[in-house]
Amino acid sequence: MHVFANPTRFLSIARPVTPWLGIGGLALIAIGMVAGLFYTPADYLQGESVRILYVHVPAAWLGMAGWTGLAIASLTQLVWRHPLAGVAARGIAVPGALFTAICLMTGSIWGRPTWGTWWEWDGRMTSMLVLLFLYFGYIALANASDERTSVSRATAIFGLIGAVNVPIINRSVVWWKSLHQGPSITLQGSTIDGSILWPLGFTAIGFTLLFAAIVLMRMRAILADARVEARLKRMASA
Repeated sequence: MHVFANPTRFLSIARPVTPWLGIGGLALIAIGMVAGLFYTPADYLQGESVRILYVHVPAAWLGMAGWTGLAIASLTQLVWRHPLAGVAARGIAVPGALFTAICLMTGSIWGRPTWGTWWEWDGRMTSMLVLLFLYFGYIALANASDERTSVSRATAIFGLIGAVNVPIINRSVVWWKSLHQGPSITLQGSTIDGSILWPLGFTAIGFTLLFAAIVLMRMRAILADARVEARLKRMASA
């Protein structure tokens, strides 16, 4: 873990890795989207609207995974005081919020022809909306901190407390029955027909790689801003 504690060492790895993650992610997304739009059949119940799952499912996964990563970074900052933990949490927060918002928007678009309504206050959608507000709250707290390359202890604690919502989102369709369908993909298998399911692997991995690239770009930008600010302070005091 502390191998990457030095920002210079971290940047030496992040710089060459970032474009590969971004390009690889975009390529896989393109393959999955083309396959999902043109080479898979329509669902026998939902028709053509089922194709939105190739964006909706990865967005939902990354919204939850993003906060999980943010919580791990917060724990690392609080317990081990890792120098880059706060930077990682800051880097995750904005793309995490973005993908959570995409999940909610695509879910609403999908729900209109499927359920006959844009929104339903059920467990899954409500807990996902709570996650979006948690991201907004974290971003606001992090931006209020004077420290560019970290976040306050209160912000890190907020990141840990907010992680309670992640298992609630995951289990909500089991605990509360509503319009939202139950778990489609579990360790026991999938209820989605294989002829529709297979492009999802491409888009899920592709969006994950793109998410990682965005996080690394944000971390690099945060470190660059901190270096510029430190240099300006030295020049002002000289």
